[in-house]
Amino acid sequence: MTTEFSLLLGTAATLGFVHTLLGPDHYVPFIAMAKARRWSMRRTLIVTVLSGIGHVSSSVVIGLVGLLFGVELLKLTRLESLRGELAGWLLLGFGLAYMLWGLRRAFRLKAHALVHAHQSASEADHTHDHHAHGLHTHMHPEKANITPWILFTVFVFGPCEPLIPLIMYPAARSDAWAVLLTALAFSAATIGTMITLVYLAVRGIERVPLRGLERFSHALAGFVVMLCGAGITFFGL
Repeated sequence: MTTEFSLLLGTAATLGFVHTLLGPDHYVPFIAMAKARRWSMRRTLIVTVLSGIGHVSSSVVIGLVGLLFGVELLKLTRLESLRGELAGWLLLGFGLAYMLWGLRRAFRLKAHALVHAHQSASEADHTHDHHAHGLHTHMHPEKANITPWILFTVFVFGPCEPLIPLIMYPAARSDAWAVLLTALAFSAATIGTMITLVYLAVRGIERVPLRGLERFSHALAGFVVMLCGAGITFFGL
């Protein structure tokens, strides 16, 4: 391996790490959803990894197709910028919708708890779950959860801006092997950083009780995701 190629791979891995670390949208939504929906660590990491793969793969495909058809770097960069704006709006919209749903759910739970406060357990024709802090909710059959698929879709639209210029250099020299390894180095660093940050944050948050805000957990998660989307859309984070 030449010094030049080693430098290229090191640059790709470094940019993947920095790109992810400085973009809270790469990990905050997974942390918020994991806490609100009580995902297991295994499920949280699986959703994170799949979303990361979709996130990186879409930019790789666009870059390779652009190279195949001789599309200029400037045009590919503009396309990635448009994808970034779309991803920001999608994340903002999802966060807003989820927050409103969470607020509606929280107030319905409060009203429901008041109604059942005067009923004995023997009068209920369904089972209940008594959460910590006295929260009293119905246990319904588990419904299909589309939240992971929404996050995956948003991340597929999300661009990896530094990746396309990186693969352009070896591509210009007709070195397919170098293009592949550069993309893999960037992808591994990006997904690895996502996993690490999500894991550490979820483990830390597990120790933080909501203390009376349990029924607002979904609304709070939606608010956090909405802030991430707003940061991308209006501040270019």
